[in-house]
Amino acid sequence: MTKTNAVKNVVIAGGGTAGWMAAAALAKLVGNNINITLVESDDIGTVGVGEATIPPIRTFHKLLGINEQAFMKATQASFKLGISFENWGDENTHYIHSFGATGKECWAGEFHHFWLQGKALGINNPFGDYCYELQAAKAGKFAFNQQNPINYAYHMDATRYAQFLREFSEPLGVKRIEGKIQKVVKNTTTGHIESLILNNGEHINGDFFIDCTGFRGLLIEQALHTGYEDWSHLLPCNSAIAVQTKSTSETVLPLTRSIAHKSGWQWRIPLQNRVGNGLVYCSQYMDDEQAKALLLNNIEGEPLTEPRIIKFKTGRRLKGWNKNCLALGLASGFVEPLESTSIHLIMSGIIRFMRLFPFNGITNHAIDEYNKQLKSEIENIRDFIVLHYKVTNRDDSEFWQHCSAMEVPKTLQHKIDLFKQTGRVFLDDGDIFRVDSWVQVMLGQGIEPNQHHLIASMMSDEELTRFLHGIKQQIEQRVSQLPSHHEFLKQYCPA
Repeated sequence: MTKTNAVKNVVIAGGGTAGWMAAAALAKLVGNNINITLVESDDIGTVGVGEATIPPIRTFHKLLGINEQAFMKATQASFKLGISFENWGDENTHYIHSFGATGKECWAGEFHHFWLQGKALGINNPFGDYCYELQAAKAGKFAFNQQNPINYAYHMDATRYAQFLREFSEPLGVKRIEGKIQKVVKNTTTGHIESLILNNGEHINGDFFIDCTGFRGLLIEQALHTGYEDWSHLLPCNSAIAVQTKSTSETVLPLTRSIAHKSGWQWRIPLQNRVGNGLVYCSQYMDDEQAKALLLNNIEGEPLTEPRIIKFKTGRRLKGWNKNCLALGLASGFVEPLESTSIHLIMSGIIRFMRLFPFNGITNHAIDEYNKQLKSEIENIRDFIVLHYKVTNRDDSEFWQHCSAMEVPKTLQHKIDLFKQTGRVFLDDGDIFRVDSWVQVMLGQGIEPNQHHLIASMMSDEELTRFLHGIKQQIEQRVSQLPSHHEFLKQYCPA
């Protein structure tokens, strides 16, 4: 098969965040040329705990022409400047992986080389002191204007987000059909999907199908038998418990909290009206009842929902695009939510697909290019998340002993060794995290480089001292002028 007929009718199987993000983007950006049908059932719940995002979501919203204030009001969103990692490198340690650029860089090396040179001179300010977003997050402050840009993402209610995108998509011509998919009908010659049969007997025909059916992978796996690459040996956590609680304070911090425990970690995501909480754990070292007790003992505020257990297997579908089917969201794979990349992977998958959209028919070249880029992107995200588990001084439980002893991908081991020995970080093609992110996490988890780039020693001691002091002072001044995050939310986008 080299090419099929033109693609005119696109059918999206499943709603939730993935389904409605796909519908919204296709309707807005490709809409006039295709018909879009989305099939979902009110009886099938979505996982709906993907509440934290990373900054590229703002680009996605700009592309779609989504009004930020309307989106934030509808989803009761708050701003996010980074993630606070507590007890990860060691018990009682704490660092922030922020979205900001740290310091100022030069052609030969990033700012951390100058910071390391400063440390050698006895200037012992934490690396985070030179990052505006990080300092604003620590102070619980937030605002933006043209003179004072800030790099941010959102915390939001994922269920309300899907609803918001549905209301955005339907006026653009997306047709929603309520129903459960009973059967996937394939062409006996080509193996392509031809239609979905619903529980009421209705046939939904299409030229192209997007699988947003979650972990089940109803089309991509159950119908097309695409195969799955299991990453449990690198990311052993396989369970999560989620619960929402009432906010207990006026202070909504512009930070996601990630608090490590003996067999995994706990998240705390502050929205305007409530807090999303969850415990991620490995069932080999902690059973569901122990996990539930640990979570409920470590939340603040009255629970608004019953604790819900979610089972998963980290890994990726061998192909994100197979025949005339594209998998998005949990149907395409799952790298645990430690760095809030789930919604990003949906978004980048949709944009990649639209750039390769098979208007005139599906070609193997387009499929191969999509899958090559997806593999590179998801493996780089995997390596970045494995870094948090592998580089740790914790040995207080079997879980952490397993993590620090495990063999990691050569790509990650090379990055760790290179940083340890030379202080350098180089990015791979599919890397969505910048050098700044890698440096913040490697330093935060406890790696001290043995050396740094000598370009930093070309400044005299006095010049370097002045340079570092000037950046720190400027950041302190900018942060002191910001309102609190809570005040800004009340004025900008009250839920």
